[in-house]
Amino acid sequence: MSVCSLYRVTMPCSCSESHLGSCRKQLMFCVSRGKARRRAWTRVSCSAETRTVVIGLAADSGCGKSTFMRRLTSVLGGVAEPTRGRNAYSNTLVGDATTVICLDDYHALDREGRKEKGVTALDPKANNFDLMYEQVRALKSGVAVEKPVYNHVTGRLDPPELIRPPNILFIEGLHPLFDPRIRSLLDFSIYLDISNEVKFAWKIQRDMAERGESLESIKASIKARKSDFDMYIDPQKQFADVIIEVLPTRLIPDKSAPEVLRVRLVMREGVKHFTPVYLFDEGSAISWTPCGGKLSCSYPGIRFFYGPDTYFSDEASVLEMDGQFDRLDELIYVESHLSNLSTKYYGEVTQQMLKHADFPGSNDGTGLFQTIIGLKIRQLYEQIIAGDSSHGLKRKQLRRCLRLSPV
Repeated sequence: MSVCSLYRVTMPCSCSESHLGSCRKQLMFCVSRGKARRRAWTRVSCSAETRTVVIGLAADSGCGKSTFMRRLTSVLGGVAEPTRGRNAYSNTLVGDATTVICLDDYHALDREGRKEKGVTALDPKANNFDLMYEQVRALKSGVAVEKPVYNHVTGRLDPPELIRPPNILFIEGLHPLFDPRIRSLLDFSIYLDISNEVKFAWKIQRDMAERGESLESIKASIKARKSDFDMYIDPQKQFADVIIEVLPTRLIPDKSAPEVLRVRLVMREGVKHFTPVYLFDEGSAISWTPCGGKLSCSYPGIRFFYGPDTYFSDEASVLEMDGQFDRLDELIYVESHLSNLSTKYYGEVTQQMLKHADFPGSNDGTGLFQTIIGLKIRQLYEQIIAGDSSHGLKRKQLRRCLRLSPV
């Protein structure tokens, strides 16, 4: 993606709008500043091609946000990797068309500060929502920002890093849907709703294996965070366009352990640029057990459900998968019975799943539904950009850059 340098000066001037298509020329913007109309210069970075589409992903810690981001960025082009040549502990991932920002970077208190004040990272008082809003707004309008960096190893804030506006910006973390100002900037939003049983198992697996924490410390952390989660994080799901619920299976009687998962994709009706996926017949209530000659299923098998529902009083469609695949290449049989997948060609869902067969959740509904959402976001982006192109985006972008670059 191209990036150009923009300048503003406090005296009358004019600039050619055609310069927006090339980054080889500098643009001169004009504003007045006070009665004296003093000359002043401010340099910012501004995207020259298209505006940035912003996607919010909300979930508690240890709920699979990182794996979800890897699937999404793969569908959208390339592999999102840590920023090169910068802080080795940066949380930002950059792909060909995407940038993923971890909202932990907007912690207003470091680890010691939270201990001193007796708050968790889930508490809004421990986070800088004003800066979060200002910087997401700037990136959405094509202006680069110097974003803070929260170091998860030291628990401290490192020097900021430059983030340039991508085609698609993902903001993921604890609070993307908490502040109404930030919600107003989102073009689409997702909430990962993980049941307590599954969350506990996942968190143990991650924090013990990757962060070296003891079982006792993990249990204590979960207990200490629960009240804040219930108060500040869980309520955000009422604002999400799509919710992925991960629950223990119902295929095994009296089984609460999360070895086998039941995953529900809750899709709100009426979301702009988004058409819910359906199984067989749109709007019907259908239960389907596909195991047989075309799909290998060991015990306890696989069961799908699709039907209408309500979610926080809103109409919704729900697609559910309980169980896991034995062979991913046979997923094509299930894919052929799903509609509104937003694929570019037959079998694209299966190909994406096979491409990342080593990712957690690739044999169950978590990987399947994450992949489908990636395809839906790709279509959403294409529709938004097509609409912008027909309504004079460049002129709007020019005005946004002017407003967002105070002298």
